[in-house]
Amino acid sequence: MKVALGMIAACVTSTGIASAQEIQAREGADDARRRDIVVTAARTTLPASALPLTVDVIDRETLSRQVAVSGSVVDAISALLPAFSPTREKITGFGETLRGRSPLYAINGIPQSTPIRDGARDGYTIDPFFIDRIEVIYGSNALQGIGATGGVVNQVTASAPKQNGWSGRTLLQGNSGDGFAGSSLGGKIAGLVTMRSGRFDATGGIAFERRGVFVDGRGRRIGLDGNQSEIQDTDSIAFFGRVGVDLSDTARFEVIVNRFKLEGNNHYVAVDGNRTLGIPATSRRGETAGQPSTGLAEMVSASLTDGNLMGGAFTLQGFYNRTSDTFAGGILATFQDARIAPAGTLFDQSRNVSRKLGGKISYERAVPGLEALTLTAGFDALIDRTKQDLVQTGRTWVPRTDFRSLAPFGQANLKLFDGIVRIAGGVRYENVRLDIPDYTTLASAGSRAVIGGKPSFNRALWNGGFVLEPVKGIRAYGSYAEGYTIADIGRVLRGISQPNIRIADFLDLTPVISNNREIGVEVKQGPLDASATYYWSSSDLGQVLVRSSDGFFNVARQPIDIEGLELNLAVRTPLPGLKVGTGFSHLNGRTDTNADGILDADLDGANISPDRLNLNLDYSHGPFSARVQGRYYLSRRFEGQPIANDFVGYRLFDAYVAYELSVGRVMLSVQNVGNTDYVTYYSDTQGPTDNARFYTGRGRNFTLSWQAGF
Repeated sequence: MKVALGMIAACVTSTGIASAQEIQAREGADDARRRDIVVTAARTTLPASALPLTVDVIDRETLSRQVAVSGSVVDAISALLPAFSPTREKITGFGETLRGRSPLYAINGIPQSTPIRDGARDGYTIDPFFIDRIEVIYGSNALQGIGATGGVVNQVTASAPKQNGWSGRTLLQGNSGDGFAGSSLGGKIAGLVTMRSGRFDATGGIAFERRGVFVDGRGRRIGLDGNQSEIQDTDSIAFFGRVGVDLSDTARFEVIVNRFKLEGNNHYVAVDGNRTLGIPATSRRGETAGQPSTGLAEMVSASLTDGNLMGGAFTLQGFYNRTSDTFAGGILATFQDARIAPAGTLFDQSRNVSRKLGGKISYERAVPGLEALTLTAGFDALIDRTKQDLVQTGRTWVPRTDFRSLAPFGQANLKLFDGIVRIAGGVRYENVRLDIPDYTTLASAGSRAVIGGKPSFNRALWNGGFVLEPVKGIRAYGSYAEGYTIADIGRVLRGISQPNIRIADFLDLTPVISNNREIGVEVKQGPLDASATYYWSSSDLGQVLVRSSDGFFNVARQPIDIEGLELNLAVRTPLPGLKVGTGFSHLNGRTDTNADGILDADLDGANISPDRLNLNLDYSHGPFSARVQGRYYLSRRFEGQPIANDFVGYRLFDAYVAYELSVGRVMLSVQNVGNTDYVTYYSDTQGPTDNARFYTGRGRNFTLSWQAGF
């Protein structure tokens, strides 16, 4: 478990904002506390130190500061974790990976992904103001079901108040690009109020954010993605609520609601660049055609928990989750239909709509008479209904498809020699079925009539490992775990161009099983917090994103091997309040491009991240605190891929300073302090002839914030 990124909630005051003095005073106590952190995404009440997993916990203090620098949860995670790829700096996350595979985003354990037709917006479903901490479990696993081939990113929402009375927190901030032009101005206002009266408590909050256009290191507007949509020039409004009642000293029932909507303002239109001349894509003032691009996420969950039911911990959770994502459109070859309009004139745009119903139940307790053995048993159910339509013409691109998963699971954790050794293992049995109706493909695919079907699969997913802790604060572990997903079925269905296709005979629903093996060592002694992890994973029939000429990605089923090394070091220096840290990630991935059984090419930039070095320096004294951090993305040659897609590398530095006032705290954050002009990793490694998606990255950006609690 790596927790060097920040101190967990024990170091946050009741207002949610820890002062520099409080953080400094509690650093020593934190050394003992952090080993007892319980990671809820691991589906156990055992501390993370008892699990053969690599884990990071980003607390609210660290997250809020990094979001002020970077702007979103996804950007914050990417900046803090070396194993996470550079983001596209767009709303969609195609090619954004953790350890070279897709992570599963969740809110309180509720999956946000859409496995049937991945819209890649699952990192934008809640406002970060309502998040207490983020739990990141590295590596393929099936702890939360489908999708966690790269790991789990679990966003734990604001907790219920513990004491009677009213409390809350507020945020007011503004930001601007380097030139302080009006078009780059943005801002945010948010508030959260909590109350408790006896056994009853309630929490409610609202957050509104306006984003201007982004400018690069040379002051140019960054190009708009006219296909997958944007995060710049958008407004978002979010609501959060929690109502709970303590049924007893150990039992609790609560309901949580979340609604997040992000919508484009349509103030700008894309202008193509020129890769040959090194001119990046940009934008000009104008009105975007079609409906504004939007992302809407709505979630309701209810849970019943009891920490001491017949001597064990019981959890029952049910949830409803709905997303509706409208993408920017265009006159694209895929959308053309001569029966509707002359070829080359038809404008259209697509919309993904997904609805999830699910439930989870689990029970964990030590075995009577053998308390060293802890057993967990549970059952998960998920029904996902997804479709993708074309907004302007009402055509069906991906038919309404039902995904159903039923999954019993069991885990065991045995403590030996008074905790010096632990052995853990378990299995999850997935029973999955799709229900695909008859449908007709678009004209660009030949208007083929496809006969639907109900393909299915069953698979046991195993995990096991050990933890060795000969001395308190020194831990070694090794593990094997299987995670799974299914290839993006929507991309397969919408691309069928052969005649007389029956889904039962055509669709390969063989899951993408990723086998994750890792060994790690951690040292947490006094001022030192260090870790080293080596991992390797493979998929006999993996999922590789292959970019087509019109910018859409298709899915190729190819074998994949990935191996990597992660090193992290954080040290509290003799100078009070000063900490330094570094992190390094090396990653290599290979695939078989011609089905000859030989891994003949590197995974490209859409499927794997570059090697990377992080450096950071933190200082706090009295009411003052500051941080400087650097990211070095190292150049890479992709063997077996076009030379034009080689990555040249770049480096970025961020900084913030904060000061505690008599009321609240004021903070100035600066993204890309050096105003580096660079081409984003995605643009540099994909589409070497695509002038529309030749994007530079965001230049120097200032954010001034005021936070207060009561």
